[in-house]
Amino acid sequence: MADRPTSKASTVRSLVLIAVVMVALVAAFAFTAGWLSPGRLTPAKIVNAFAPPGGAALGFRRNHAKGICFTGSFESNGAAVGLSKAPMFAPGSYPVTGRFNLGTQDPKAPDATVRVRGLSLRIVASDGTEWRSAMINAPVFAVATPQAFYGLLQASADKSDPDAMRNFATAHPEFGAFVAWAGSAPWTGSYAQEQYNGLNSFIFTNAAGQDQAVRWSFVPAAQPETVPADQLKARDADFLAADITKRVHGGQQRWTMVVTVANPGDPTADPTKAWPEDRRKVEAGTLVLNAIEPEPDGPCRDLNFDPTVLPPGMHVSDDPFPAARSAAYAVSFDRRTAEDKDYPRHLAGGATP
Repeated sequence: MADRPTSKASTVRSLVLIAVVMVALVAAFAFTAGWLSPGRLTPAKIVNAFAPPGGAALGFRRNHAKGICFTGSFESNGAAVGLSKAPMFAPGSYPVTGRFNLGTQDPKAPDATVRVRGLSLRIVASDGTEWRSAMINAPVFAVATPQAFYGLLQASADKSDPDAMRNFATAHPEFGAFVAWAGSAPWTGSYAQEQYNGLNSFIFTNAAGQDQAVRWSFVPAAQPETVPADQLKARDADFLAADITKRVHGGQQRWTMVVTVANPGDPTADPTKAWPEDRRKVEAGTLVLNAIEPEPDGPCRDLNFDPTVLPPGMHVSDDPFPAARSAAYAVSFDRRTAEDKDYPRHLAGGATP
């Protein structure tokens, strides 16, 4: 009987400790969500900034809302084994689920009106580990930081200030390189003719434990053919999906994966800065596109192409964007899956959630 007061006190202390831990966890969560600092940039704020004036397209990705899904394989030739111990770089064939997409919040946007085209991939190794990646056809990114990207979204949506974009460009001179590309680079008429670039830097680690900063691109086997913008605008609003579907029905489509290796001192935290062309390049293998897949309820429907899903032998660098993208993608994923009832089950034009 004499041990009861001690037991009671111990129980109270345990409850107090649990309460303290819970309060700390809630406070940490609140801080992460931005509840305790209204001016802090959060993933939800970034995702909210993508919404057009009429509101988000329910059930769709908040950006790159229009696209088309496919399956295929990554045929590794083993050349990248010296850079990374990632299992999908060992010689062999690995299944791929991928998605071509357009940089727009509107799943009904005419293809000829969207400058940025993207390629997202999930490559699965035999042991079940995954590598996910999301690339675009631009050679550099628009801005250097997630905060600047949020500012760009705000400036582009600000219809009350005619100088909003001009002021943004003045404050962010790195934006000029992307604008120059968007205004002068040739357009193609096919997803199959685009080179897709992973603009963020990652660290590859080989079996000996050696680290190396890299970026990668997927270079098309199909010869790019320039199509004047006015001719593209005369095409059907969904010509890209129709074109890639026709091409795949006629045979496999291919891209060579080229890994670019940084030299000491090359910028790894700023995706607006391209590395010099003379950097070492390694052809790691070939992406082979075998089949176009159904969009509603197909293999891309519930797939989040989170760029921080990486196998052993790869990890993020000091580039802040992969973590920011991962967090924003999660918010977008949660919202679109919660809106499943609003998603049209029969889509035209390659739109995909």
